[in-house]
Amino acid sequence: MKDLGIYIHIPFCNSKCYYCDFVSFPHKDDRIDEYIEYLLGEIKEYKELLKEYIVKTIFIGGGTPSYIGGQHIGRILEYIYKNFNVEALEEVTIETNPGTLNREKLKLYKEYGINRISIGVQSLNDNLLKNIGRVHTSVDFYRNFDLIRNLNFKNVNVDLMFGLPNQTMEDCKETLEKITKLDIEHISYYSLILEENTLMDKWYKEGKIRLPEEETERDMYHFGINFLKDQGYKHYEISNFAKDGLECKHNLFYWQLKPYIGFGLAAHSNLKDKRYWNYSNFKDYYNSLDENRFPIDGEETINREMAIAEYLIMGLRLIEGVNKNDFFNRFKIKVEDLYEELLIKYKEQGLLYIDDEWIRFTPKGLDLSNIVYVDILP
Repeated sequence: MKDLGIYIHIPFCNSKCYYCDFVSFPHKDDRIDEYIEYLLGEIKEYKELLKEYIVKTIFIGGGTPSYIGGQHIGRILEYIYKNFNVEALEEVTIETNPGTLNREKLKLYKEYGINRISIGVQSLNDNLLKNIGRVHTSVDFYRNFDLIRNLNFKNVNVDLMFGLPNQTMEDCKETLEKITKLDIEHISYYSLILEENTLMDKWYKEGKIRLPEEETERDMYHFGINFLKDQGYKHYEISNFAKDGLECKHNLFYWQLKPYIGFGLAAHSNLKDKRYWNYSNFKDYYNSLDENRFPIDGEETINREMAIAEYLIMGLRLIEGVNKNDFFNRFKIKVEDLYEELLIKYKEQGLLYIDDEWIRFTPKGLDLSNIVYVDILP
């Protein structure tokens, strides 16, 4: 049987962050019950299609999944356990925001098999949090983290952001120092990206906010890399750091191009050489399921040329890089035979490290990775 990762999208939250372009809806509590029923209906539709797969990871994202009642999360997981092969399930993650957790909710998570909690902290500077539209404070985080540990969750991730408006290097250092003192198992350390049609993008274009200079933003990134390594974290993906053996198994499905399926509004899937995505509005999503159709808005076939390019791009996101033998075993051709000129060019420019077994980014290459990615695409 083939391994499978499952993603579940919960599109509800208590407020929209100023940088957020995800499909999420604040203050739509009256729609939660109905959405859960349709989500369960979608999951059931896939029972026959997925019978040849064995579920290894489940990731509940959003939105803010911890915003809705724990009983809803429990029903979704029970439904998955009932309809799919989960005998080898290793990791069940739920995304949470500080201030949305309580003891009862966490006890339900544990009861239903969740073994990894991801917390959207972003910063421990309350002024910076306010500037980006986060409604929690650092105190909210500490309170919720204490609850998580008291209930004996032993695999916790925190999301942190750098390159925020008015953020200084000192702010980055202070947050990283405080977080690592908590002995957290996994840290995602992301640069702010201004997505189109977000409030922050609008304000930036209007000159209402200023971001750190590019050189400062890169210094924040490299400081984070070096600091976290010194604290015993393995830098295993461009933005992700883990204690030994505690890398995010679900995200590795994406980066290693293993099969995954997404349930819920706007969820994406990659199965059987096809990539497809669901409707991102309630009406079309519901109508499809009412007509016993998969709620798919669009799809594309991943041909061999695209599969090779994506394998290289996603593999280079991992710090260990792309293994040449694995590439050959998968595609029955040497990577050098396809990309010789490109590999030589970026090795000479100091962006790629290449030896007999591996191709990976150098530290300089991590900063300029998008240049390489564009060149790889067919």
